[in-house]
Amino acid sequence: MDTVVSVRGLRMSYGKREVLRGVDLDVRRGETMALLGPNGAGKTTTIEILEGFRHRMGGEVQVLGEDPAKGDDTWRAKLGVVLQDWRDHPRWRVATLVDHIAAHYPDPWDTGELLRALGLAGQAAAKVGQLSGGQRRRLDVALGIVGRPELLFLDEPTTGFDPEARREFHDLIEGLDTTIVLTTHDLAEAEKLADRIAVLVKGRIAVFGTPAELADAVQAPSLVRWRDGAEQTGEPSELAWRLHQQYGGPVPGLEIRRPTLEESYLNLVERSAA
Repeated sequence: MDTVVSVRGLRMSYGKREVLRGVDLDVRRGETMALLGPNGAGKTTTIEILEGFRHRMGGEVQVLGEDPAKGDDTWRAKLGVVLQDWRDHPRWRVATLVDHIAAHYPDPWDTGELLRALGLAGQAAAKVGQLSGGQRRRLDVALGIVGRPELLFLDEPTTGFDPEARREFHDLIEGLDTTIVLTTHDLAEAEKLADRIAVLVKGRIAVFGTPAELADAVQAPSLVRWRDGAEQTGEPSELAWRLHQQYGGPVPGLEIRRPTLEESYLNLVERSAA
């Protein structure tokens, strides 16, 4: 598949504190890739380097075929950025603000068409400051994709959302036809939206793959229950087979619960911190 982002040996320090210590990462065209990690792991620094907002100290980075540190206006026009919290321009009318941002791109969405696609047609004449949290986040996405970006960065997109607003936003993101790099602390969100997940721990990618591959890679234990007991194990199939032999047939009350993404993630972080 076509690679949109290629990172090799990325390094970054702030003073004597080494934040990124040789990050390797690829993002394929058309996929949604989630970057997870505890606070201080280097997620924001990595994204800012990919966006061209921060200069790295070492390593090779290519985003849409260019080094972000040297990206020009033509290159930047191919990117969309949705920040975690952007509360500027509360007095602007929604459609007017989208028109203003669209004017900076060579082939933008039509404002009316975009607002209809994002469920904001009814708020076109409203002031930004009058929007609900969910509507404001939809507007943030509108501003991020109005230039028809090839690559969209979403930074903690649903922070502070109630469950209904989060579900609506997830439906919106799943309908976008572009490559997405997502940072989030919400593991369920990553599992729902991402094709692949990279976990950044202590400045390095600890594991990278699909949610199922993540669970396998970190070997978080599965819980095996049966009528006469329960056990946590990294080899649930082997335990089930031994139980089958012990009972001489079907195991009464057998239940195997494999680890969730959250359990796998926490297991990985705890192991890395040890």
